[in-house]
Amino acid sequence: MIARPLTDLLKKGKVFLWTAIYEEAFQLLKKSLISAPVLALPNFAKLFVIETDASDTGIGAVLQQDGHPIAYVSKALGSKTQGLSTYEKESLAILLAIDQWKAYLQPAEFVIHTDHKSLTHLSDQRLHTYWQQKVLTKLMSYQYKISYKKGTTNSAADALSRAPHPAADLNAITVAQPLWLQNLQLSYDSNAVAQKMLSSLDLQNPSGNFSLQNGIIKYKGLIWLGHSTDFQSKVTE
Repeated sequence: MIARPLTDLLKKGKVFLWTAIYEEAFQLLKKSLISAPVLALPNFAKLFVIETDASDTGIGAVLQQDGHPIAYVSKALGSKTQGLSTYEKESLAILLAIDQWKAYLQPAEFVIHTDHKSLTHLSDQRLHTYWQQKVLTKLMSYQYKISYKKGTTNSAADALSRAPHPAADLNAITVAQPLWLQNLQLSYDSNAVAQKMLSSLDLQNPSGNFSLQNGIIKYKGLIWLGHSTDFQSKVTE
Protein backbone atom coordinates (compact mmCIF):
# COMPACT_ATOMS: atom_id res chain seq x y z
CA MET A 1 0.00 0.00 0.00
CA ILE A 2 2.85 2.37 0.84
CA ALA A 3 4.65 1.61 -2.42
CA ARG A 4 1.49 1.93 -4.55
CA PRO A 5 2.27 5.48 -5.84
CA LEU A 6 5.74 4.32 -6.91
CA THR A 7 4.29 1.24 -8.61
CA ASP A 8 1.81 3.40 -10.52
CA LEU A 9 4.63 5.72 -11.59
CA LEU A 10 6.40 2.81 -13.31
CA LYS A 11 3.39 1.71 -15.35
CA LYS A 12 3.65 1.61 -19.12
CA GLY A 13 2.70 4.92 -20.71
CA LYS A 14 3.00 6.83 -17.41
CA VAL A 15 5.02 10.05 -17.59
CA PHE A 16 7.84 9.77 -15.02
CA LEU A 17 7.44 13.03 -13.11
CA TRP A 18 8.76 12.98 -9.52
CA THR A 19 6.44 15.04 -7.32
CA ALA A 20 5.98 15.50 -3.58
CA ILE A 21 3.53 12.57 -3.49
CA TYR A 22 6.15 10.14 -4.79
CA GLU A 23 8.87 11.58 -2.56
CA GLU A 24 6.65 11.11 0.49
CA ALA A 25 5.88 7.50 -0.48
CA PHE A 26 9.59 6.80 -1.09
CA GLN A 27 10.68 8.21 2.27
CA LEU A 28 7.87 6.41 4.13
CA LEU A 29 8.79 3.14 2.42
CA LYS A 30 12.43 3.49 3.52
CA LYS A 31 11.36 4.29 7.08
CA SER A 32 9.00 1.30 7.19
CA LEU A 33 11.71 -1.09 6.01
CA ILE A 34 14.04 -0.15 8.89
CA SER A 35 11.45 0.19 11.69
CA ALA A 36 9.45 -3.04 11.56
CA PRO A 37 7.30 -3.80 14.65
CA VAL A 38 8.46 -6.47 17.09
CA LEU A 39 6.55 -9.64 16.25
CA ALA A 40 5.80 -12.60 18.51
CA LEU A 41 6.64 -16.20 17.64
CA PRO A 42 3.60 -18.44 17.02
CA ASN A 43 2.51 -20.82 19.77
CA PHE A 44 0.39 -23.65 18.38
CA ALA A 45 -1.03 -24.37 21.82
CA LYS A 46 -2.79 -20.99 21.79
CA LEU A 47 -5.69 -19.59 19.76
CA PHE A 48 -4.84 -17.75 16.55
CA VAL A 49 -6.83 -14.57 15.84
CA ILE A 50 -7.07 -12.80 12.47
CA GLU A 51 -8.15 -9.16 12.20
CA THR A 52 -9.08 -8.05 8.69
CA ASP A 53 -10.02 -4.75 7.12
CA ALA A 54 -10.47 -3.15 3.71
CA SER A 55 -10.28 0.35 2.27
CA ASP A 56 -11.15 1.83 -1.11
CA THR A 57 -7.75 0.90 -2.50
CA GLY A 58 -6.44 -2.05 -0.47
CA ILE A 59 -7.04 -4.94 1.90
CA GLY A 60 -5.04 -6.15 4.89
CA ALA A 61 -4.95 -8.50 7.86
CA VAL A 62 -3.03 -9.17 11.07
CA LEU A 63 -2.35 -12.59 12.62
CA GLN A 64 -2.30 -12.38 16.43
CA GLN A 65 -2.14 -14.36 19.66
CA ASP A 66 -3.04 -12.84 23.03
CA GLY A 67 -3.31 -9.45 21.31
CA HIS A 68 0.30 -9.52 20.07
CA PRO A 69 0.93 -9.45 16.30
CA ILE A 70 2.67 -12.41 14.70
CA ALA A 71 2.48 -11.36 11.05
CA TYR A 72 0.99 -8.71 8.75
CA VAL A 73 -0.20 -8.91 5.17
CA SER A 74 -1.68 -6.29 2.85
CA LYS A 75 -2.42 -5.95 -0.84
CA ALA A 76 -3.34 -3.06 -3.09
CA LEU A 77 -6.56 -3.48 -5.10
CA GLY A 78 -6.52 -3.24 -8.88
CA SER A 79 -8.88 -1.12 -10.95
CA LYS A 80 -11.42 -3.95 -11.25
CA THR A 81 -11.52 -4.95 -7.58
CA GLN A 82 -11.67 -1.31 -6.40
CA GLY A 83 -15.23 -1.23 -7.74
CA LEU A 84 -16.38 -4.09 -5.50
CA SER A 85 -18.73 -3.48 -2.57
CA THR A 86 -17.38 -3.12 0.98
CA TYR A 87 -18.74 -6.59 1.78
CA GLU A 88 -16.84 -8.11 -1.14
CA LYS A 89 -13.61 -6.29 -0.26
CA GLU A 90 -13.85 -7.54 3.33
CA SER A 91 -14.35 -11.06 1.92
CA LEU A 92 -11.21 -10.61 -0.18
CA ALA A 93 -9.28 -9.67 2.98
CA ILE A 94 -10.34 -12.95 4.62
CA LEU A 95 -9.26 -14.91 1.54
CA LEU A 96 -5.89 -13.15 1.54
CA ALA A 97 -5.31 -13.97 5.22
CA ILE A 98 -6.26 -17.64 4.88
CA ASP A 99 -4.04 -18.15 1.83
CA GLN A 100 -1.14 -16.39 3.55
CA TRP A 101 -1.33 -18.23 6.89
CA LYS A 102 -2.94 -21.59 6.12
CA ALA A 103 -0.04 -23.45 7.74
CA TYR A 104 -0.89 -21.76 11.05
CA LEU A 105 -4.67 -22.11 10.74
CA GLN A 106 -5.21 -25.69 9.58
CA PRO A 107 -4.35 -27.56 12.82
CA ALA A 108 -6.97 -26.01 15.14
CA GLU A 109 -9.87 -23.58 15.45
CA PHE A 110 -9.17 -19.88 14.93
CA VAL A 111 -11.14 -16.63 15.15
CA ILE A 112 -11.67 -14.00 12.45
CA HIS A 113 -12.42 -10.46 13.66
CA THR A 114 -14.14 -8.20 11.13
CA ASP A 115 -15.70 -4.73 11.41
CA HIS A 116 -18.33 -5.70 8.83
CA LYS A 117 -21.17 -7.17 10.88
CA SER A 118 -23.01 -8.94 8.03
CA LEU A 119 -19.96 -11.20 7.48
CA THR A 120 -20.60 -12.81 10.87
CA HIS A 121 -23.70 -14.40 9.30
CA LEU A 122 -21.83 -15.73 6.27
CA SER A 123 -22.83 -19.37 6.82
CA ASP A 124 -26.51 -18.40 7.32
CA GLN A 125 -26.91 -16.15 4.28
CA ARG A 126 -28.03 -16.98 0.79
CA LEU A 127 -24.99 -16.86 -1.44
CA HIS A 128 -25.72 -14.04 -3.89
CA THR A 129 -22.21 -13.22 -5.07
CA TYR A 130 -19.13 -14.99 -6.40
CA TRP A 131 -16.99 -13.77 -3.52
CA GLN A 132 -19.45 -15.11 -0.91
CA GLN A 133 -19.28 -18.52 -2.53
CA LYS A 134 -15.48 -18.44 -2.75
CA VAL A 135 -14.96 -17.42 0.90
CA LEU A 136 -17.43 -19.99 2.25
CA THR A 137 -15.92 -22.73 0.07
CA LYS A 138 -12.42 -21.82 1.26
CA LEU A 139 -13.46 -21.81 4.93
CA MET A 140 -15.23 -25.19 4.77
CA SER A 141 -11.94 -27.04 5.34
CA TYR A 142 -11.14 -25.02 8.50
CA GLN A 143 -12.44 -24.77 12.04
CA TYR A 144 -13.25 -21.10 12.57
CA LYS A 145 -15.49 -18.47 14.11
CA ILE A 146 -16.24 -15.04 12.64
CA SER A 147 -16.92 -12.32 15.21
CA TYR A 148 -17.72 -8.63 14.88
CA LYS A 149 -15.20 -6.14 16.23
CA LYS A 150 -15.96 -2.45 15.99
CA GLY A 151 -13.62 -0.65 13.58
CA THR A 152 -12.30 1.78 16.20
CA THR A 153 -11.13 -1.15 18.38
CA ASN A 154 -9.69 -3.06 15.42
CA SER A 155 -6.63 -0.82 15.64
CA ALA A 156 -4.09 -2.96 13.81
CA ALA A 157 -5.94 -3.89 10.62
CA ASP A 158 -8.24 -0.86 10.69
CA ALA A 159 -5.24 1.42 10.25
CA LEU A 160 -5.44 0.44 6.59
CA SER A 161 -8.73 2.26 6.04
CA ARG A 162 -7.62 5.18 8.19
CA ALA A 163 -4.29 5.71 6.41
CA PRO A 164 -3.68 9.35 5.40
CA HIS A 165 -4.20 10.24 1.74
CA PRO A 166 -2.04 12.64 -0.27
CA ALA A 167 -3.12 16.26 0.24
CA ALA A 168 -3.93 16.57 -3.46
CA ASP A 169 -6.68 13.96 -3.06
CA LEU A 170 -8.40 15.59 -0.07
CA ASN A 171 -11.68 17.37 -0.67
CA ALA A 172 -12.53 18.05 2.98
CA ILE A 173 -10.73 17.79 6.29
CA THR A 174 -13.73 17.41 8.59
CA VAL A 175 -17.41 16.71 8.06
CA ALA A 176 -20.01 17.68 10.67
CA GLN A 177 -22.65 15.07 11.52
CA PRO A 178 -25.57 15.57 13.93
CA LEU A 179 -25.35 13.54 17.14
CA TRP A 180 -28.81 12.06 16.61
CA LEU A 181 -27.67 10.70 13.23
CA GLN A 182 -24.75 8.91 14.90
CA ASN A 183 -27.14 7.52 17.53
CA LEU A 184 -29.43 6.32 14.76
CA GLN A 185 -26.59 4.27 13.28
CA LEU A 186 -25.84 2.79 16.71
CA SER A 187 -29.52 1.86 17.14
CA TYR A 188 -29.26 -0.52 14.17
CA ASP A 189 -27.32 -2.95 16.40
CA SER A 190 -30.41 -3.62 18.53
CA ASN A 191 -32.98 -3.38 15.72
CA ALA A 192 -33.68 -6.78 14.13
CA VAL A 193 -35.47 -5.22 11.15
CA ALA A 194 -32.56 -2.84 10.52
CA GLN A 195 -30.03 -5.71 10.77
CA LYS A 196 -31.95 -7.71 8.16
CA MET A 197 -32.10 -4.69 5.86
CA LEU A 198 -28.39 -3.93 6.31
CA SER A 199 -27.46 -7.46 5.29
CA SER A 200 -29.62 -7.23 2.18
CA LEU A 201 -28.39 -3.76 1.19
CA ASP A 202 -24.75 -4.60 1.88
CA LEU A 203 -25.05 -7.49 -0.54
CA GLN A 204 -26.12 -5.02 -3.22
CA ASN A 205 -29.58 -6.54 -3.20
CA PRO A 206 -31.74 -3.46 -2.46
CA SER A 207 -35.21 -3.98 -1.08
CA GLY A 208 -37.69 -1.87 -3.02
CA ASN A 209 -37.15 1.83 -2.38
CA PHE A 210 -34.56 1.32 0.37
CA SER A 211 -30.87 2.17 -0.03
CA LEU A 212 -27.74 2.44 2.13
CA GLN A 213 -25.74 5.68 2.05
CA ASN A 214 -22.76 6.29 4.35
CA GLY A 215 -24.06 3.72 6.81
CA ILE A 216 -27.58 5.26 6.98
CA ILE A 217 -30.66 3.42 5.71
CA LYS A 218 -32.76 5.61 3.43
CA TYR A 219 -36.23 5.23 1.95
CA LYS A 220 -36.71 6.99 -1.39
CA GLY A 221 -33.68 9.14 -0.54
CA LEU A 222 -35.00 10.12 2.91
CA ILE A 223 -33.52 8.93 6.22
CA TRP A 224 -35.39 5.90 7.60
CA LEU A 225 -35.99 6.30 11.35
CA GLY A 226 -37.12 2.73 11.98
CA HIS A 227 -40.53 3.81 13.39
CA SER A 228 -38.78 5.26 16.44
CA THR A 229 -40.80 8.03 18.08
CA ASP A 230 -37.67 9.15 19.94
CA PHE A 231 -35.77 9.88 16.73
CA GLN A 232 -38.86 11.39 15.11
CA SER A 233 -39.12 13.92 17.95
CA LYS A 234 -35.42 14.78 17.66
CA VAL A 235 -35.79 15.50 13.95
CA THR A 236 -38.76 17.80 14.48
CA GLU A 237 -37.08 19.77 17.29
